[in-house]
Amino acid sequence: MRQKLTLGSRAFWLRQMRQWHWISAAICLIGLLLFSVTGITLNHASKIEAKPVVSAVTKTLPPALLQQLKSNLPKGKGPLPSAVVDWISNQISVQAAGREAEWSAQEIYVSLPKPGGDAWLSIDLGSGEARYERTDRGWVSYLNDLHKGRNTGAVWSLFLDVFAIACVVFCATGLVLLQLLANGRPSTWPLVALGLVIPTLLAIFFIH
Repeated sequence: MRQKLTLGSRAFWLRQMRQWHWISAAICLIGLLLFSVTGITLNHASKIEAKPVVSAVTKTLPPALLQQLKSNLPKGKGPLPSAVVDWISNQISVQAAGREAEWSAQEIYVSLPKPGGDAWLSIDLGSGEARYERTDRGWVSYLNDLHKGRNTGAVWSLFLDVFAIACVVFCATGLVLLQLLANGRPSTWPLVALGLVIPTLLAIFFIH
């Protein structure tokens, strides 16, 4: 009777682990492929040539908006007024809402970093000139920044957390499956141990 229960319990966990393993594998498939490829590109970033493309747009702020900026200068940092944000969106096609600006008596500077490049906006408080400059470093740099979560925002950061949890589930269920099926595969645990020993030895002897 105990043997039947043991066999039944083993079959139950085998079904459960297989189900969770393939579900997590399906969720992680594209992400793992992307992160594996970008892992290679990041590892050889210095050897991959990038040709940054710089574009710039210059507009002149209306006198009324310029006066509004001059009369409401904060100390140090602070957001732009909503009217100025709307004007920037319409005239330069840049979303500056919620961005913290650096204010001085001469200029307002807004940093607008993005994956795969950089951008900034400055407003000269003397002339009212608003200049937007954008630098694009290409698709490889863009995908590398997605890998690192650099300048990608809260939604992508949340995705990375969910993806990481799915990967943990994938690995954990894989480990349980190895345990359940290891009896007929004597090389299972030596291979698992090898996966631990190789990076450990590399780290000890070749990373300084």
